[in-house]
Amino acid sequence: MKPLKIDFVSDVACPWCAVGLNALERALESAPELQVEMHFQPFELNPQMAPEGEDAMEHLMRKYGAPREQLERSRAALRERGAAVGFVFGERHRIWNTFDAHRLLHWAGLEGFQRELKHALLAAYHTHGENPGSHEVLLRIVGELGRDVARARELLESDEYADEVRRVERAWQQLGISSVPSIVINDRHLIQGGQPPEVFAQALRQIAAEA
Repeated sequence: MKPLKIDFVSDVACPWCAVGLNALERALESAPELQVEMHFQPFELNPQMAPEGEDAMEHLMRKYGAPREQLERSRAALRERGAAVGFVFGERHRIWNTFDAHRLLHWAGLEGFQRELKHALLAAYHTHGENPGSHEVLLRIVGELGRDVARARELLESDEYADEVRRVERAWQQLGISSVPSIVINDRHLIQGGQPPEVFAQALRQIAAEA
């Protein structure tokens, strides 16, 4: 059977992307007959965010026009959904710029550890509340993964892969992707949002059968 190509379009700052990725992986565990090639594609929820970031609650209240109590309920529901697929949400007090994290993920894709890095970045921000735009945090994660920290530092201190990341972001936007997570299978089928594992499994099996 030919592997399914999965493009996981997401942002490190997106909590539902953490839920969606873990749910997708649980689905794949329940369907061992499926072979997949997964690629992580960049999307920035807040491309204009300043390096110093912004208070998360203030940002969300302004963005969605929702009161604090409603956002707190949404966070509680998110924690439950995360726990159901094995992802732990901690306190995230600020929203940060994620462009450098996407540049690093682009490099990781070329080096063969993109999925590992994606998981580490999601945990750093959503579980531990760390700044995924901080070079110190990014370099520490690269080191913890046993990868080339000197090469990562060289990349982060330059504009390397900036044009490539922006080009890929524009390409997905031109294809109509405006929210994340967006999971595109075999360049044809779109599944959006942090769906439950059984929904992913059913869809993947159906697509594989049709292919």
